[in-house]
Amino acid sequence: MNTHKDKPLILDKKTALLKAESWCAYQERSQQEVRNKLYEYGLHQNEVEDLLSELITTNFINEERFAMAYVSGKVNIKKWGKIKIKQGLKLKKVPDKLILKALNSIDGDKYLANLLATAEKKLRVLREKEPVKRKYKLITYLQSKGFENDLIFDVLKANNLTV
Repeated sequence: MNTHKDKPLILDKKTALLKAESWCAYQERSQQEVRNKLYEYGLHQNEVEDLLSELITTNFINEERFAMAYVSGKVNIKKWGKIKIKQGLKLKKVPDKLILKALNSIDGDKYLANLLATAEKKLRVLREKEPVKRKYKLITYLQSKGFENDLIFDVLKANNLTV
């Protein structure tokens, strides 16, 4: 058994495919995540690309399904904004067309409710007393969660959360 973290685990192609299928069945994965995992198994480029093709053909990997699941999880569980979600998908090398489609699947009312809830939650823990600094800290926090500036200002104003 390979005990060194820095050395790749050397697997034959058949074993690697079984492990990759199991790994993909556990949760949605992007092509890039699977590609990286296959290289960790010590496979060569042609083997990696062959197995990727097979996993796509057998529907263990589906980039659109992955993008939809990623967006759903980040909106519903992590309460992230679209900017941060888009960056995450780009890092996983999801095609722009699929990123756009997945972002467009977000329910607008739910998204605004997330923004408002996130703002209210942060306001409760902000210790800053000076109103301008307090507002700046809140806006900066909401930006770090990936929400768009225009929506941040609209939601704060509409809900009298400007101070």
